[in-house]
Amino acid sequence: MRIGYGRVSTTDQHPEAQHDALQQAGCDEIFIDKLSGKLASCPELDKALAAARAKDEFVIIKLDRLGRSLRNLMDLSEQLQQKDVALVVLDQGIDTSTPAGRLFFNIIGAIAEFEHSLMVERTKQGLDAARARGRTGGQKPKLKPRQIKLAQEMYDEKGSDGKRRYTVQQIADELGVSRPTIYRHLEKKTV
Repeated sequence: MRIGYGRVSTTDQHPEAQHDALQQAGCDEIFIDKLSGKLASCPELDKALAAARAKDEFVIIKLDRLGRSLRNLMDLSEQLQQKDVALVVLDQGIDTSTPAGRLFFNIIGAIAEFEHSLMVERTKQGLDAARARGRTGGQKPKLKPRQIKLAQEMYDEKGSDGKRRYTVQQIADELGVSRPTIYRHLEKKTV
């Protein structure tokens, strides 16, 4: 039996492409995890692993859809080997039922982890260099100091009846921002 497994990492990714590819690969059962977060659990992976029996094939599209690190991939591969289940990776042409397939799997896994480590290192170096130049990252402020002052003045202004002349929504509309942005800046002054 062929058991297919797929995973999407973010809520804006769609699992249909993986599901269709696994279906075309002749998978009898297909399990897809829809999750985000590096440490999130994979309930569908657990179900797929539990469904796998000796002489079955565990089919995935790409290695990165199965594990998030080389250690994780190796653990899953060993778990499948102990159950006498072959791992088939469609995009990389890996089939661990053969010695060459197992070797290729280990090489690809090591390269993928090395590439990920380089990416993390380059990102960290880039952030460190930006911080050294005084840049902190994140979004640019939505309001300039003059606009913040204007928002506060509009908020504090009273009508002839003693009530606030402008609502927070009116101030937000005037300045082209959301109400929470206005509240955030009004809170800074009162704290």
